[in-house]
Amino acid sequence: MLTVEQVLQSPTLLVLLCLAALFIGLSKGGLPAIAMLSVPVLTMVLPPLTAAILLLPIYIISDVVGVWLYRREYSAPNLKILIPAGITGVIIGWATAAIVSDSVVTFLLGCMGIVFCLHQWFFKAANAVATPARPIRGFFWGTLSGFTSFVAHAGAPPFQVYVLPQKLPKMVFAGTTTIVFAAVNLAKVIPYSALQPYNRSTLLLSVCLLPIAAVGTVLGKHLTLRLSERWFFLAVQIALFLISIRLLSASLW
Repeated sequence: MLTVEQVLQSPTLLVLLCLAALFIGLSKGGLPAIAMLSVPVLTMVLPPLTAAILLLPIYIISDVVGVWLYRREYSAPNLKILIPAGITGVIIGWATAAIVSDSVVTFLLGCMGIVFCLHQWFFKAANAVATPARPIRGFFWGTLSGFTSFVAHAGAPPFQVYVLPQKLPKMVFAGTTTIVFAAVNLAKVIPYSALQPYNRSTLLLSVCLLPIAAVGTVLGKHLTLRLSERWFFLAVQIALFLISIRLLSASLW
């Protein structure tokens, strides 16, 4: 794993790590899908699994801030479905880590996100009735979200495919996203530690990046509060679309 000394000797790596921490913070502050950029950014200089494992402590510490910010704004029915489902997905990801190709998962994620966004923009009526939280459907998408989150911190597309059609108020949507992925990230600690044990240098590096993530979290909630409902969800969908294109191209190349 990386050490603080190695990072300080590489300005490019330092900048990319700071960007990744900022993206994580913005996502925990209420701008879903932005955190999905964190691993792709680091894969320019690090192996994907190393990047994912390195960023987990930053995710978890940022989760503490995010959960506190949204402690009163969430959808309880969705939490009851998605948290157990997400943890199930993490367990499946751990069990299949040696046999599932990252590129296949990345390809499917990219396709799923693109198709969902195109459907929302061009084929779904603007006045479509909001769908309720459904246990079976939610458990399927939640499990898939936990699995893809384990592989590459990329759980947002399946999560949004399930939650966005419910048309939750923006703050409830943001809070539900933050709390669900806080639980999922916590569930990754033991599997990731088993795959690549953490050491003192790794944790020290995460602590050094924490202030950037914390600033991003507060900034994320500030931006969420300022955006209108319409522009908030459009921004979420555009971010999902762009990230899905990035995932699709990464899987093909």
